[in-house]
Amino acid sequence: MPSNFRIPKARLDGIYGRMLAAYARRTYGEIPDFAYVLFHHKPLTKALLSFEGKVARLNALDANLKSYAVMATAAKIGCSWCMDFGYFMAHNDGLDEKKLRQVPVWRDSDVFTPLERDVLAYAEAMTATPPEVDDEMVAGLHRQLGAEAIVELTEMISIENLRSRTNAAMGLASQGYADSCELAPLAQ
Repeated sequence: MPSNFRIPKARLDGIYGRMLAAYARRTYGEIPDFAYVLFHHKPLTKALLSFEGKVARLNALDANLKSYAVMATAAKIGCSWCMDFGYFMAHNDGLDEKKLRQVPVWRDSDVFTPLERDVLAYAEAMTATPPEVDDEMVAGLHRQLGAEAIVELTEMISIENLRSRTNAAMGLASQGYADSCELAPLAQ
């Protein structure tokens, strides 16, 4: 299902637009639809891409746990673009695709450890409106992960809320990134 751009695609023009397009094609094989939306506001595009680059280097939290939390958030919001791209990124990072595929149905799946289930529940609780996080949930994750990792987990869920809500609001849909993975996403 192609994206239904709710605002027209921005032209990726000028030197920054050409650099962004070249980087995207080299890194992802094509230009992600969100680039066409963001490029309407170049200062915001630069700020978000700089921020995302810095966030991508964080490593206090296990990469699989981070990926599960991000995907659970995208699934809860219903952002097919984010789910598609999340599978693609996990595949490229060598993460456990079989488990990742089960994230949308994690409550009915038997592949997740107790810690992974706690992370998935936390992601969904943070994403609910209003948030449904409680003291016990945070205390349990703090005991299992430590302060630095739970702070990173919390921020990654918040960041994915930003991404997923923006992409869903702008009408972005799966671009077929997951097609390059061994496992296609599990339908929600």
